[in-house]
Formats: sequence, structure tokens, C-alpha cells
Amino acid sequence: MDASTPLFRARRLAVHSAFACTCLANAAPVFADADNAAPAASTSTSASTSASTSPTLPAVNVTGTAARREDADTPDLAAPLATGSRLGLSSLDTPASVEAITGTQLTERGDNNVTQAITRAAGFATDAAPGNGGTSVSVRGFSGPESVTTLYDGLRMYAGAGTVSFPFDTWSAERIEVLRGPASVLYGEGGMGGVVNIVPKAPQREAATTIQLGAGTYGEKRVALDTTGALGPMLSYRFYLADDRNNGWVPRGESHSTALGGALKLDVNPRLSFTLDYDYGRQLPARYFGVPVTNGALDPALERQNYNVGNASIAYYDQWTRLNTKWNAAPGITLRNQLYYLLTNRHWHDSESYSLTGDGNVLRSDYLEILHHEKQAGDTLDATFDGHLLGRQDRLVVGADFNVISFLDTSNSPYDGSSVVPQFGFDPGVFASPDPTVPQFQTTTHQASVYAENRLELTDRLAWIAGLRYDHLDYHRDTFATVNGPASSFDRTFAHTGWRTGLVFALTPDFSVYAQYTTGADGVGSLVTLSKSSSQFSLASGTQWEAGVKQQLWGGRASWTLAFYQIVKRDLLSVDPSNPDVTQQVGKQSSRGVEWTGAVQLGGGWSIDANASLLRARYDDFNEVENGQSFSRAGNVPYDIPEQTANVWLDWAFAPGWRAGAGVHYVGRRFGDNANTVAIPSYTLIDASASWRVTRNLTLALYLRNLTNRVYAVTTQNDGGEWLLGAPRSGWVTATMKF
Repeated sequence: MDASTPLFRARRLAVHSAFACTCLANAAPVFADADNAAPAASTSTSASTSASTSPTLPAVNVTGTAARREDADTPDLAAPLATGSRLGLSSLDTPASVEAITGTQLTERGDNNVTQAITRAAGFATDAAPGNGGTSVSVRGFSGPESVTTLYDGLRMYAGAGTVSFPFDTWSAERIEVLRGPASVLYGEGGMGGVVNIVPKAPQREAATTIQLGAGTYGEKRVALDTTGALGPMLSYRFYLADDRNNGWVPRGESHSTALGGALKLDVNPRLSFTLDYDYGRQLPARYFGVPVTNGALDPALERQNYNVGNASIAYYDQWTRLNTKWNAAPGITLRNQLYYLLTNRHWHDSESYSLTGDGNVLRSDYLEILHHEKQAGDTLDATFDGHLLGRQDRLVVGADFNVISFLDTSNSPYDGSSVVPQFGFDPGVFASPDPTVPQFQTTTHQASVYAENRLELTDRLAWIAGLRYDHLDYHRDTFATVNGPASSFDRTFAHTGWRTGLVFALTPDFSVYAQYTTGADGVGSLVTLSKSSSQFSLASGTQWEAGVKQQLWGGRASWTLAFYQIVKRDLLSVDPSNPDVTQQVGKQSSRGVEWTGAVQLGGGWSIDANASLLRARYDDFNEVENGQSFSRAGNVPYDIPEQTANVWLDWAFAPGWRAGAGVHYVGRRFGDNANTVAIPSYTLIDASASWRVTRNLTLALYLRNLTNRVYAVTTQNDGGEWLLGAPRSGWVTATMKF
């Protein structure tokens, strides 16, 4: 087929139009959702592609492809995604590495935890710990909540003190989307490595209820509920609940998490709708910070020890309230607004640092108590315009967002207190610190931004996608009088303009090549908790070049992508080599690599989903202080960054109602310190699952984790002297009932 013909463009549009129509049919039999009906990929039409206005949609008969995606085992590169751009493009039409983990994949693999699910995507690895909320991941040579931004339904909470604690459970997720590479142009400062976006399930008018009961090793118990339906001709609802309990695999390793929430959607007419969402999360994670090691060597006898104090406490509480408005103001013009209020409270009360004394004992220190209270109120407004520019089809999004973030830190800094306990058979004791827990500081941050993104069809094969964003932040901090010093206050303003430009060339309707250049910015720390010493520095800047290939084959039953990239981040804080007491913003860090993903549905019920990532991450110019002296780390791998990751998941539907799956997750060697003196071994985890659809409404499933009982470090601290270990072999069963 000649790509210059209208039929070429119609074929690709047909896939996305059918996808939109399927969403409309599921979401609103009474009123068509004009927003969902907007074209997702080649955007060859304007708002006329909505079900209520497009004269061409009835002639497009590819609903079988869209319907298959409801339970597909392989990704759909032609499906619309929300994370790679604000234009509603598919992966095939986005000049960046973006992919989705579907709800079906989450269920088949038993990934109830968001972090666990994310690390099955190409290039992602976990470095989760209680101190970062258990959500931190790394990708493309960068890690942490500032460099890998987490979104919930496209909404970002500005992380205070580097801690993000919501979302954490996948039960409410329709899918999880990931974008690899700098995302400051889309979501503001941060995201130098990438973005994770958890897209929640939306209200549906067709009544459906799902109940899940589960039990497993280490006393695990799980109860979950999801229900949706109509409340009259204009109103629909969704409500969910997920509660997980576990006794833990180490002493005093109990955990308990609860997530609940829901949404009400009001379809006023075919062009206007409102959705009110509320989500609540409570987490009491395991009070476990790992075990001490010596010279990068783990004593196997310590693997099941927990050296935290007996009355330790860790708790996270989150509330997210959002009001979404969608209005098709006129043919080709769609307005969206999101008004929101986010609230989080966190509490740590424990001893977090442990070291071997050499005489059979363990020295415990960092007796800390920290409380975070953060509020974020904001609004995001954007408008989408579909039309023509210079005779070519064009889609433009312009918008602005505003946030007010307040943060209060209460702690017992400087966290004095210590104790010595035997390596085995010890009384864990209680928390005791000579430092009082008092308010330390509070901050207020006002953020505002304006942005624009555009897609222009230069030819029938070639499209140009570009974006521009300006961010402005006013920061105020009040430090209270404590043992750390007198009271003080200061103000600081940050501003950044970011942009990206890229080209996508369609060799065939399902085969694209692309190239992109983008800029980014990272704070030198959490921007809503900056200290006075850090506030004197500007934002760190970065750039990325990326090029790649994406192809979908055999009617969507197979796909593959290949990406090459280089990221350079400048203006890192680095010690002056001639004066270790002076910090300069002159550092430089870079990474370059290749990422591959592939998926195929074979005959006989077999399917394979695989990916691999190879990168070279280095400090190019970076010095740090050790024992009062400055040392260069140029040429070293940044702390806790694996340079190889890979995933494979094999699924087999071997009989009607029966299926089995197995997966391999590989993470390469990392270093526990910037000096690269403590090597953290690579690890490979093998998981498995099996399910039986007993009746039309009942499915039984078995999930197994870490079948080889591999001992591995999730992350490290104290320059690699303390390893937080992953869970050993485990398993659980679930009964899922649908009505």
C-alpha cells in the first residue's frame, strides 16, 4: 500500500478511532464521551472523529482489533497513551520511548504492588526503601523521586524530602504507562530519567462488580473490591477497596496497607462531563531497613535478622481529591480542567543505621523520629485545537497549571542515640533519643507554568511533534529555633524554560522511525524542602538525544521497539578539589544506552513479552568529600544504578479456562557508593503463575515469587555498608469473583 494514499492514513486512524469507540461504548451508552473520542495517533482528523460528529467512523470496521486489546497478552503500539505527550498520541506516533503495562498483564503476573509492576518495563529497576516511601525506581542512569517522577492519572505531587508514598496498589489501575527520558517539558522540573503514570479505572455505565480474596505465605491476607455502574441516565460511579496484610519474613516485619476510593461521573450532555475522584491510602510498611555487611560481603547468617527497635513505627497516609471537567466547546476544540487537593502525612520512629563492630555485636544508630505534613492545592487547564496549518492537519494543546504546596517537617534532628545488640537472639529494645521531636521548618512553594505542544503532519508520512514549557517557582522557608541553630527565613525563585522537538516517519501504517531532542531540569534536591545552603544553586539542566524504531506486526499480535539515547545532566553539586569545604555547581553526569522491547502472540495459546536495556552511566565531572579530603569520582558509575536489566514473561493458555505463566527479571551489578568500592551483585528472579476459570464468574489463581529463593539487595545505604534485602520465596492464592 502506498503511504501517500488516503487509505494509508485511514488504516492507522481506523485503529485509534476503533479504540476510542470501544472506550465510548463501555463508558457511556447514553452520552458519548467527546474527550475519549478524540483521535489518538496520526490525528488525521480533528474533533470530527468523535462519535457524534465523524461521518467516517461508521465505515471503519476494525472493532475486532480494538476488542482484542481488552484481554491482550501483548502491548498495542497503536493504542492511545496519556503519558508520552498531551496530544493523545499512540506509541507509534510518539518520538520517545513510551509503553503501557495493561490491567490484564497486572492480573496475569500477580503484580499487586506498583513498584513491582514498573520494574517489568524496559530499563526500570527498584531502589525502594522506607525512607523514599517504597516507590523509588531508576531508569536510564537516574534514580529517586526527583529524577523519576510518579504521576497518578497524570497528576503529580511535588515530593517533600524525596518521599513519594502514593499510589502503591495496582488494584485501582486500568494500566500503568511509563515514559523513558527527560519529561520536564511535559510535567515540570524533574523527571530526568523518566515518568511513571498510574491510570486509574474510570466509572462505567455497565454494572460490574469484582471481589477478590487471597491468602499466602508469611500470613498474607488480601481482600479487594471493585464495583461500577450507572446511577440514573446521567450519573455513573466507581468504588474500589484493597486491603493487604502480611506478617513479614523477618522478625517484626509486619505490614498492612489499605487503598480505597472512587469516582462519580456526570455526563451533562454529549459534550460536557464532570468527574469527582477521591482516593485514600494508608500504609504501615515493614519496619525493616536491612542488615549490615562488611566490605560488600553479606554474612548468610544475618539474612533473616531485623535490627530495628521493638517499638519502631513507619506510617504513610495519603488523600487525593480531584474534580475533572471535559468540554467539547466546538468542533475541533476540547477544554479540560482538573482542580485538586492532595494531602500526605508520614511518620518514621525507628533506628535506621546498623554496622558490625567486629566482636559479634551490631551498633545501631540514627535514632530518628520524623513527621511530614504536606498539602498541595492546584489547578490544571488545557485546550486542544484540531485543524489545519498551511494546508496540513495539525493538533495543538496549550495550557497552564498552578500549585500551592505547604510542607511542615517535625523531627528530633540531629538524631542522636545509639545502642549495641548481639547479632543473634537479642532484645530489640525501645526507641530512645536525647533529642526532642519538635517542628524544624516549614515551607510554602508557589508554582505556575504555561505550556504548549503541537503535532503537524508535514507530509502523509512525516509528522513533527514539538513542545515548550515555562515553569516559575517561588519558595519560602521558615526554620525554627532548635538545637540545630537559631530561627531564620529566606526566599528563593526558580525558573526554567524547556523544549523538545521530534520527527516521526511512518514507513508503513505500523512501522515508524523517529528522532527527538529534548531538554530537562532537575532540582539539586527536593524543591519543596530545600535548605538555605542548597537554595543558592540553580536548577540542574539536562539534554537528551534519542532515535528509534517501532513496529507492529500480524494485525497487532506482535510488536517490537528499539531505542538509542544519550542524556547529559550538568550543574551537579560538586566539591571544590582545592577546598573540600566549598561546594560548586559544576558537576556533570551522562548516560547513553540502548533499549529493546518485543512481544508476540504465538499459536497454541503461547505469548512472550520481553525487554532488555544496556546503558553506560558515568560521572563525567564530580568530586565528593571523604574524611575531609576531596576525591574525584569522574568515570565512576552513579550510586545504585544497574547498567543491565532484562525481563521475559512467557504465558500459555493451554486449555479452555486454564493458563500458566513464568517470568524472569534480571538486574545487573550496581555499586553501593560513588567511589565504586562496594559492588552489589547482580540478581535474577524467577516468578510463576497459574489460573483456572472455574465458572463464568469465578477464577482461582496461584502466584509464586522468587522460585529459586535468591538472596538479593533491593537497595543499599551507608555507602554500601547496609543492604535492604528482598523477600525470599513466597506464594499466594486468590479467588476472584465477577458479577
